[in-house]
Amino acid sequence: MRRDDDGVRLWIFDADDTLRRTRVRGQPCPRAPGEWELLPGVARRLHALPWGEGALLGIASNQDQVGYGLLSEAMAHRLLMELAEAAAGHRPPAEAVQLCPHRLEVKCACRKPGSAMLERIMDHYGVPAEEAMFVGDAPCDREAARRAGIRFRLARDFFGWSESGR
Repeated sequence: MRRDDDGVRLWIFDADDTLRRTRVRGQPCPRAPGEWELLPGVARRLHALPWGEGALLGIASNQDQVGYGLLSEAMAHRLLMELAEAAAGHRPPAEAVQLCPHRLEVKCACRKPGSAMLERIMDHYGVPAEEAMFVGDAPCDREAARRAGIRFRLARDFFGWSESGR
């Protein structure tokens, strides 16, 4: 672990462009199995964390495609659970995988940069903010972490990507 990871028990990850990318051109997130792939180095890095021996896993993902009727909330959640298992070799509890199903134009507390998804994951595990880290790729991810009072790491730094190497 890196020095700024000291004391982290709960690792929460954004999904799209942090752990996975969509294989379908023009689609911001997958809508069915087989439409996504892990980003380079994700499995190697996450399989090294001690899941089940103190490290806890969560995913928080904006999934506005649900609100637009392009996939069901059940399918979006299933795809995120499959992502967690592929990325970390560990299946977290269903409550630790949170998604915002609302359309972009809907005001809600869960859509990042809101912090509700992160807070629900921390509440589920009973982990205080000082023991949590959120890893994401976008300014809204950084802001959600700030609002939740938890540490933040850019995905490119966490996974060791160069600007062109992902």
